[in-house]
Amino acid sequence: MPGKLFIVPTPIGNLEDITLRALRILKEADLVLAEDTRTSSVLLKHYNISKPMRAHHQHNEHRNVVALAKRIFDGENIALVSDAGTPGISDPGFLLVHECLQVGVEVECLPGPTAFIPALVVSGLPCDRFLFEGFLPQKKGRKTRLQELTKLNCTLVFYESPHRIVKTLSEFREFFGGHRKASVSREISKLFEETTRGTLDKLCEHLGLKSIRGEFVIIIEGSKG
Repeated sequence: MPGKLFIVPTPIGNLEDITLRALRILKEADLVLAEDTRTSSVLLKHYNISKPMRAHHQHNEHRNVVALAKRIFDGENIALVSDAGTPGISDPGFLLVHECLQVGVEVECLPGPTAFIPALVVSGLPCDRFLFEGFLPQKKGRKTRLQELTKLNCTLVFYESPHRIVKTLSEFREFFGGHRKASVSREISKLFEETTRGTLDKLCEHLGLKSIRGEFVIIIEGSKG
């Protein structure tokens, strides 16, 4: 009888942000696939879970998905976790899910943490319609995509790293206009969680004066044109 692939969201900061169901699945799994076994071992150790672990990340996932899907088809239950949040959302996971579905393996995704939802809710910007863009292309197609996004009238959601946040906000100001309302959240659910709201002009000024740490979620209001 085939096993099942479980997609298990993990805390993005506070280790208490995990469901009882997620803990049960991790305890029952035959194998835990982790983006970084060192990071995930901290979580498992915190909850006294001892399971075989294997690295599954963007550099090796394309080589491993066929063999992993076969293991599940042959009867193993495998849990996939990323360093933080829900696998497949700007993290490894899609290729394995796709392969499992292709060979008839059942995939079950647990609800749980993801960074952009709390950032969107606390931004004060409309949440009824939004586009999750994630990370923009670093080079090819970046400006073209930004030009396309300026025309959309829904709230826009982006991810960005600390060493690119100031440059990216400056680009947003250039393309969207300094008057456009926005929100920047970092360190969500961690000790130094912070959300800053204002126009892109004000956010560029604010972030340009700070020592930048943490991963960022940027929320920008849609076009009113």
